[in-house]
Amino acid sequence: MEWIVWKRRAIGLWPSTPSLTKASIPFYKLAWTASQCLVSKATYEDQIQTPDIASLCFDERLGLLVDREQTERENRRLKTRLSKAKLKQKASMEDIDYSGKRELDKAQLLDLGSCRWLQEHNNLLVTGLTGVGKTYVVCALAQKACREGFTALYLRLPRLFGDLTIAKGDGRYSKLLTRYSKVDLIILDDWGISPLTAENRRDLLEILDDRYEKRSTLITSQLPVDKWHRYLEDPTLADAILDRVVHNAYRIEMKGESIRKRKGKKSWRLSRIHG
Repeated sequence: MEWIVWKRRAIGLWPSTPSLTKASIPFYKLAWTASQCLVSKATYEDQIQTPDIASLCFDERLGLLVDREQTERENRRLKTRLSKAKLKQKASMEDIDYSGKRELDKAQLLDLGSCRWLQEHNNLLVTGLTGVGKTYVVCALAQKACREGFTALYLRLPRLFGDLTIAKGDGRYSKLLTRYSKVDLIILDDWGISPLTAENRRDLLEILDDRYEKRSTLITSQLPVDKWHRYLEDPTLADAILDRVVHNAYRIEMKGESIRKRKGKKSWRLSRIHG
């Protein structure tokens, strides 16, 4: 990408231009500081091709350039955050279905969508039977977090432990833990789907301890929260792990029939009708 640096002599409008009154100078200096007077060549060329742009004074044109450049930079940053988040599903808060028997609390989800819980470094626990839409809801919340400027990362717990084992073998373990500790929101999906080894429990404690009261963790599970201690098996490590997760966490308990199962029944009925 090519860039244009707005320099006083190159523009030829500073400080002698009549359009830059004493009232507009503070705005100019603010724009100069905020953007370092750097705009893309494409942004500048788009502006000069705009009809009637010549009728605007210098500071008005500069303001439009700064606004346009800021918007494009934010869009690029958002695209990068979403790419790094590796969300399993393309989901958004606006598309969540509150109908049916899942008993989703719309007010609670809208409050979570404000991302205040991320600012306060709280956690979120989403439980429910398989297929009720837990992954979609948490991906929607993570997508909203990315839109609000937070970083996110989606991880399936069984695959996470595999990655950590490989990292220990090639010397990347500490670097990987450091990376996880810096992400604003980590999603641990499929908690409780397979048994944990002693090594898995220690790895989990390392990750959660690094994040406790510094970052937010979102966990999805088919197991109710009151069964997590038994799932973790080791009483001492279970106490330590849950102490860093449960006590400062919001909870969503999703109910109802599996969405995949319901879609399967609908497809079967349609095939019978058209068969």
